[in-house]
Amino acid sequence: MAIPGQQELTQLENFMEGIWKQNPVFVMLLGLCPALAVTVSAVNALAMGAATTFVLLGSTLLVSLMRNFVPKEVRIATYIVIIATFVTIVDYLIAAISLELYEALGAFIQLIVVNCMILGRAEAHASRNAPIRALTNALGMGLGFTIGLFALGSVREILGSGTLFGVSLFGPDFQPWVVMVLPPGGFFVLGAWLLVFNWWRNRTPAATGTLKPAEGHSHG
Repeated sequence: MAIPGQQELTQLENFMEGIWKQNPVFVMLLGLCPALAVTVSAVNALAMGAATTFVLLGSTLLVSLMRNFVPKEVRIATYIVIIATFVTIVDYLIAAISLELYEALGAFIQLIVVNCMILGRAEAHASRNAPIRALTNALGMGLGFTIGLFALGSVREILGSGTLFGVSLFGPDFQPWVVMVLPPGGFFVLGAWLLVFNWWRNRTPAATGTLKPAEGHSHG
């Protein structure tokens, strides 16, 4: 079922929407709290991205399956309970797999509950579409979020520690940019990636000889 006022997207467009057109980090600017706080390393970035994607996929599937049974008056409360259930699952999973990683991510695992991207997908997409279509969109959003976190985390780790996934890249003489592993470094790197991402988005239509359509989509 198409959202009123929007054309029906193909499955590929539906999937790619979250990676490119509505990337959660670089376009919609959602989930910036964990994006800035935990991306001091590539491992932390990928772990948070995977955890968020898991919660997004699980909650999307349940919301889509229950969309015709949940009364409108309690839909938001229902979505939050569903999301919190999957956050609890992923919280215990990460703690069981790696206590070091669990401590590195800290409270930001639990804060996935209030990630606007997940609640927004539940309200604006999963509650209006069949499971397969909703999951395709959620997977694209989750991957787009993970890509955004990894882009931040890899740059901050390389410049701030001289490593990538803990492997030294520049030898013992490298002088780390300490600011990159501090909060200001997250803002610097995010700003740089926003410039690059928007430059590329604006350049792509010109490079293909097509006009860029007016962007009137919802940021739900």
